[in-house]
Amino acid sequence: MAQIGSYALLLALALSVYSFLAGLIALFRQDEASERLGETARRAGVATFAAVLLAAVILVVSAFQDNFTIAYIFHHSNRALSAPYKFATLWSGQEGSLLFWSLLLSAYGFVLRIRNETDPRLFAYASVVLAGVQIFFLSLVNFAAHPFAILEGPLRADGSGLNPLLQYPEMVIHPPMLYLGYVGFTVPFAFALGALIMKYPGEKWIHITRRWTMVTWAFLTCGIFLGSHWAYSVLGWGGYWGWDPVENASLMPWLIGTAFLHSVMMQEKRGMLKVWNMWLVFFTFWLAILGTFLTRSGIISSVHAFAQSSIGSWFAWFLAITFAVFVFFFFKNKEHLHSEHKLESLVSRESSFLFNNLLFVLLCFTVLWGTWFPKISELLQGNKVTVGGPFYNRVAVPTALLLVLLTAVGPLLAWRKTSIESLKRNFLWPTVGALTIAIFLMVTPESWGSIFGLKPWKDISYLYSLMTIFLSALVTFTVASEFYRGGRVIAKHTGQSLFASMVQLTHRNTRRYGGYIVHFGVVVVMIGFAGVAFNQEKEMEMGYGDKMTIGNYTLVCRSYTQDDNANYASEWAILDVYENGKKVDTLTPQRLFYKASQQASTKPHIRSTFKEDLYLVYEGLNDQTGRPIIKAHVNPMVIWIWIGAWIMVLGTGLALVPNAPAPVRVPAPRLVEHAAPAVTGD
Repeated sequence: MAQIGSYALLLALALSVYSFLAGLIALFRQDEASERLGETARRAGVATFAAVLLAAVILVVSAFQDNFTIAYIFHHSNRALSAPYKFATLWSGQEGSLLFWSLLLSAYGFVLRIRNETDPRLFAYASVVLAGVQIFFLSLVNFAAHPFAILEGPLRADGSGLNPLLQYPEMVIHPPMLYLGYVGFTVPFAFALGALIMKYPGEKWIHITRRWTMVTWAFLTCGIFLGSHWAYSVLGWGGYWGWDPVENASLMPWLIGTAFLHSVMMQEKRGMLKVWNMWLVFFTFWLAILGTFLTRSGIISSVHAFAQSSIGSWFAWFLAITFAVFVFFFFKNKEHLHSEHKLESLVSRESSFLFNNLLFVLLCFTVLWGTWFPKISELLQGNKVTVGGPFYNRVAVPTALLLVLLTAVGPLLAWRKTSIESLKRNFLWPTVGALTIAIFLMVTPESWGSIFGLKPWKDISYLYSLMTIFLSALVTFTVASEFYRGGRVIAKHTGQSLFASMVQLTHRNTRRYGGYIVHFGVVVVMIGFAGVAFNQEKEMEMGYGDKMTIGNYTLVCRSYTQDDNANYASEWAILDVYENGKKVDTLTPQRLFYKASQQASTKPHIRSTFKEDLYLVYEGLNDQTGRPIIKAHVNPMVIWIWIGAWIMVLGTGLALVPNAPAPVRVPAPRLVEHAAPAVTGD
């Protein structure tokens, strides 16, 4: 089996090299023979997917067969591992994850190459770029991180087991979603570079790649939030984002990709920001590769990163080569990217998109600088200086608030220039509504709950929370007003109900109104973030019958128990939960010990409501007293983060749906003065 997998990867590499070289020759020759050569290059690219798929299937089958002669299976699986996690073995280690990356890239290339009728020449350029990227990753799995390496000598009867932190249901879907986002951004980059090389006229390449970019962005969004939920549910520290370098690695391409999705509207509508868009799509791809470099080089410490290996130098060279290629063609053909119009007013939709771009780039640069600062300080000063959450938050929080403000303002501004009357008409009532909510939160008593009685002058975090809620309400009201105004016009002309009219309005322009739903999802997420200012935590030793009070909750320890199975041993606490004196739940936080890997892991128990989460962690026994330690967190409004993420993904899905055609109005027949009577019957 291992030999077949190795041969499949070698074949895939050979096919990719042929697809790249033959496609390149066909593009430069441009004669009758080159068309046939280009077609063989396209077919070789299609066949690459079959070869990589065969290798991936063999690796997964080997995991299910417990084939521990393959080093990768030995190090990342064991006999007692359940089926979903054996399947997840494919991406649980460095060699397998690189194979999985190659598989997804070849799958994207497969779809691209079989849909080349849209514009054969542009697709041929994009195919060559994809083949070049594919050669790099297939070279890695063939020569630097081979997933089918064979172990020699006596073997243990069982494997080393999957990392305990990965044995959680979301880890079966989080990495694929994240990788679909990472890898998918190669496609718009390939089209952009192809369009730049061939001086492609107009904005057709953007129309072609818009769906690719939106789908990829949705995958990456889903992957990031699944990763946050995994960190929240498994790591046991009570949070969902720690500004870890690998978390930052996924955030950076998301930020630039989001800027690109907004910026392309300027190029489509007004022929502006063409240079911006080229650099944005390049850096989205480049940062995705950089993130992979971070996790595999070991150059920066992270709880998510793989061990340090020589494979990092491969990524460093690839990053340098791709940057050099792009810069060369950009300066060679930059005259082709001149804007057709100029910014006419600061109060216009164009300016809102421009400020939006600047803020996303600023935020991305801050994350990039903070992520690499330990390495930079080590090179300059000889010692590593790490930065934590406060560094990022000083820039990220105000920038995010400004972005939410633009989310409210931007869609309601007119192209070219917006009049004062239009501003008053569009923003008066949403602003009044948002201010009313903010004032209500300040004057209500604190006894009502976490976000009530919010006094922003007491703490900067309270001010940020109040601003977040105010701006989120402003976005919600402006989005609702857009649906309401458009629906009212349709209802007036058709006689339909307002709700049916708004549904019809959405069907007529799914991209616009799907985007509004994405914006609404963003503000729901922001409301979830606003609860951080009110987080509470408490830790204490709890024996039988002991009580802990935190917030409105009282925890009573009922007992402790243990269990054992083939994969792990576990012990957990059984705690009754009382809220305002009334029993509402029983929670059982656990601590697990995995036998194959000889590693321990916590499994928090979380009681989620729309108001707040009660988050309990069993941290083990105090070595000195022998008493169990329980840590409790009360985290307000966390559930809104996950709800908002789903709304964002659903809004993106709606934006991908083709517009419904506008109804054709058939004029009513004119009445004839002496019409013949109607005849009934046969």
